[in-house]
Amino acid sequence: MVKNVLVAQSGGPSPVINNSLRGVIEACRVNPNVFGKVYGGWHGIEGVLQEELIDISAQDQKEIDLLAFTPSAGAIGTCRYKLKDNQTEDFERIIDVFKAHNIGYFFYIGGNDSMDTANKISILAKERNLELTVVGVPKTIDNDLGDQDFKLLDHTPGYGSTARYWALTIQNANQESLGCCTHNPVIVLQGMGRKTGFIPAAARLGDPNREMPLQIYLPESGLNLQDMADNVSDELKRSRRCIVVVSEGFDVGSLGERHDRFGHIDYNASETTVSQIVINYLNTKKLSKYGPVWGNVSGLEQRMVSLQSSTVDHEEAFEVAQHAVELAINGDNGYMSTILRKPGAKYEAYYDKVKLDIVANADRQIHPTWLAANKYDLTDEYIKYAQPLIGTEWVKVPLENGLQRFAKFKMILADKKCKPYVPETYRS
Repeated sequence: MVKNVLVAQSGGPSPVINNSLRGVIEACRVNPNVFGKVYGGWHGIEGVLQEELIDISAQDQKEIDLLAFTPSAGAIGTCRYKLKDNQTEDFERIIDVFKAHNIGYFFYIGGNDSMDTANKISILAKERNLELTVVGVPKTIDNDLGDQDFKLLDHTPGYGSTARYWALTIQNANQESLGCCTHNPVIVLQGMGRKTGFIPAAARLGDPNREMPLQIYLPESGLNLQDMADNVSDELKRSRRCIVVVSEGFDVGSLGERHDRFGHIDYNASETTVSQIVINYLNTKKLSKYGPVWGNVSGLEQRMVSLQSSTVDHEEAFEVAQHAVELAINGDNGYMSTILRKPGAKYEAYYDKVKLDIVANADRQIHPTWLAANKYDLTDEYIKYAQPLIGTEWVKVPLENGLQRFAKFKMILADKKCKPYVPETYRS
């Protein structure tokens, strides 16, 4: 008996997340003997809990095609809903919804916490003897999903595009610095990344030959504000200007932190920013007579804008999702599809799998050999790793009347077959 498909997304979005969604949809569409209707969970697992399932099979093919260059997660939404072990009613509700809609395949697109959710659902389905194949599709701009040796997952879809954003941003920041260094000799730029510095590290890709007075401060560096001030002071003596890129996870003390529903620090919602603390601190040191330190906090554009995304990232996001469907066809239940690279001087990716319980809640950091001896730069080894991921061409974004044309799904929902339900986290 042909079973239906449910695909959903969780966690922060990325410039290429919807191309992974398209990869799942297209791979299921060409296998009608295996897959029935394809549904999308409206805002991830929350849509499952509330039985809000978008009928993707009823959408226009044009809109599905437009997913290729539609950034963020607006097509079917995402969430930050964590399934905790003691929320037994939530788990039972998921099983009930899957049974009611004849769901036999569940693809979950996301990062560390999302793979934890997928793993829990896979285990529960086995315990309930539910015929359900669960496969994860990796996604995170942070690149922190996977093992520290990069043997199970080389990189995640989303990272290449965000890395390209930073490579281009630092080129433009350098032009700003060249023009304004007589009155603002130090520029501080803040990049995303909680415990890992993959995103700010990508600034080095915009200056691979180290021609700029660029310093990059990662959470892994072990440096503090005084170290930074000393380094910047030395750079000003050499170059009379300095560009500082700092991770939002760099330890500067309290930010008045607020947390999201996964329990992570929500830097955008906290009382202050790392860059503001850095700017204030450096200005107290009066490092230059030419003017104060100033800066810029890059926000959601790092993950929500498709114009600067990577063509390599687009292609791999699609292909890793198609590979996830192949795993499901082969009966590989409880796995995540992965991207690896073939050995050799020329970059070439291939696709494999890893058990969900291995990558669930995994948190990897910058490889120790990628952090330079001075702790505020990246080595050539990192450049060799990351450079191929940002691509060499501009993406071809579809326009209508001079504006970007994004996918627009119709809110055609599956008929509700279960009782109304309030997810446990939202009960007062």
